[in-house]
Amino acid sequence: MWQTIKTRLLALWGTLRRPSRHYSLGFLTVAGFVTGIMFWGGFNTALEATNTEKFCTSCHEMRDNVFQELKTTIHYTNRSGVRATCPDCHVPHNWTDKIARKMQASKEVWGKIFGTIDTREKFLDHRLELAMHEWDRLKANDSLECRNCHDYTSMDLTRQGSRAAQIHKLWLGPQKKTCIDCHKGVAHHLPDMTGVPQG
Repeated sequence: MWQTIKTRLLALWGTLRRPSRHYSLGFLTVAGFVTGIMFWGGFNTALEATNTEKFCTSCHEMRDNVFQELKTTIHYTNRSGVRATCPDCHVPHNWTDKIARKMQASKEVWGKIFGTIDTREKFLDHRLELAMHEWDRLKANDSLECRNCHDYTSMDLTRQGSRAAQIHKLWLGPQKKTCIDCHKGVAHHLPDMTGVPQG
């Protein structure tokens, strides 16, 4: 049995040492492995570079519109100094969900190229549609990005206002509502909701 294993290992080693045309199969395997690591590292570096507030606000559409609104909220400046950045709320933390969200966001690049919201007026014209897409996404994932920081089981309801505590206890507990059901205007101004059914 050991002789058979040894024979097979020697045959495999001979194959790996045998040149293809100019390089051995072993060299090509190692080179492919190293190239794969370099590609993966480059991909992750680029992914993380696009997952920063600096990147998000590098285009004037975001910097001059929604980022200015964020600066006026408790998510930007507060007594504890904990601040949510664009990716904290708009990009899932889990890798597979993050990749899916980045693929969805590629439509925003298309909009940038063709100037869909390149002026304040165009932005306001599309604001309700953009907001509804984001609300639908948050509703579908049970406000996952909110829950990364705001966990219902960690809430001290006795330190909340009585109305907030009552609603959180009812809706986040047995009713299974999600954060975005009530907190649509928490970090950005609400669009013109005229004609939009509430609830």
